[in-house]
Amino acid sequence: MGTVGTVVNTDVYKGDINTWDIIFKTPDELKGKVNVVPEMTDVIDAAVLYNGGTKCTGDLTILKKVRDTLVAAKPNWVAMEYGTIEKMGSGDFSASSDWNGSAFRQRLKNPAIKYGYPKEGFVNWSDNLAVLKDAKNAENAKLFQNFMMDLANAGMNSGFHRYANGIAGSAEFMPADMKGAPEIDVPAEFASLGVPSQTCPPEVQELYTKIWTELQK
Repeated sequence: MGTVGTVVNTDVYKGDINTWDIIFKTPDELKGKVNVVPEMTDVIDAAVLYNGGTKCTGDLTILKKVRDTLVAAKPNWVAMEYGTIEKMGSGDFSASSDWNGSAFRQRLKNPAIKYGYPKEGFVNWSDNLAVLKDAKNAENAKLFQNFMMDLANAGMNSGFHRYANGIAGSAEFMPADMKGAPEIDVPAEFASLGVPSQTCPPEVQELYTKIWTELQK
């Protein structure tokens, strides 16, 4: 489980990183050096929050602002790619939208890379394991779930991908450098800014897709 925020190489940019301005009103020092991870929902949710809306809003006034914000911001981006760990570490990118576990791994490569919690709001999310209703080996699937939720296994899994998990008691099995890490434990001053992830209604998803399609042009 984790959050969606910003990552910035603070050797390149010394200003406030706890804002979606990094992506949507890019400072001069970062223009042409910003990447956006191309996850439609993450990007549009960020722009919705940036424009004062709420996640999964169907408000057309807000969504028009979202569309305008994204289209105006895109010329300042250098790429829309997933490979942030490698390219932030190498200096190809100086900032990006990203997930906290990715930011953690980037900081291990370069201590100047910091993770920002946007003051306009950010999404808290959790990946999950589910068993399909018509699964042919449902009992084996449940055994696998139990295996993944074993405290030691959950801790080792977090140690591999560098994200926290929802299994109480697993933290003692995580690497020591994850304990208290600012990317893993949301600092108290930002905790109230997180909003829970949710699946938007189909009609809102359709609007998001239209905005996303236009952004890809």
